[in-house]
Amino acid sequence: MARKTRFNLTGHPQLIMQRGHNRLPCFFDKEDYLYFLECVGKASEQYQCYVHAYVLLKNEFNLLVTPHIENGIPQMMQSLGRRYVQYVNHRYHRSGTLWEGRYKSSLIDSSGYMLTCYRYIDSLAVFRGLAPNESEYPWSSYHAHARGEDELGLIRNHPMYTDLGDDAEERQQSFLDLMQYEMEPWIRRHIEQTLLNELVLGGDRFINQIEDLVDRPVRPMKRGRPPKDAAKS
Repeated sequence: MARKTRFNLTGHPQLIMQRGHNRLPCFFDKEDYLYFLECVGKASEQYQCYVHAYVLLKNEFNLLVTPHIENGIPQMMQSLGRRYVQYVNHRYHRSGTLWEGRYKSSLIDSSGYMLTCYRYIDSLAVFRGLAPNESEYPWSSYHAHARGEDELGLIRNHPMYTDLGDDAEERQQSFLDLMQYEMEPWIRRHIEQTLLNELVLGGDRFINQIEDLVDRPVRPMKRGRPPKDAAKS
């Protein structure tokens, strides 16, 4: 089966996911998580990709990124993968593949789905049973969004987040208010299936616009009304 053509639209955010080969771990201790985030920072800066949200799980990572140059995301991901795999192979005296094929990506309609993707990413570790609540999981952007804690300077927040309040404290409180509502299972499934199939997460108008720009199917199969950003979604 031919590979799907990557979305190559500057200024439009993408949700990105990559898993370990055969679902095996790709992070083994604290140093690995920290080095990976350092690699994300270097690659995103080099290829002008703004990282809005992230989560690192034991055998998977998810990023929410907006590219600002053509082919920014593919170049960022190639650089990130190369640096981190070299590091893991050297540190653990291993060889061979680390990732389960190429990364998955979904184009995001920021006007309707940006904060939903923030919430999806920042709650994923809790959903997977890795922590009792978001504040106790160290390897996600939740701490930057909810507390302003971003020691690596990795996060470049999207306007949809900055519009949550007039200052940092107000934005953080608004984000905490959003996070107190559990994401409905069908919304989470909709995001996951759109991502796994590398389609567009958006409303009909946005999807129609993207279909006019790219030469491949981008529309998930409809299963009722798609989710929209809302406090109780």
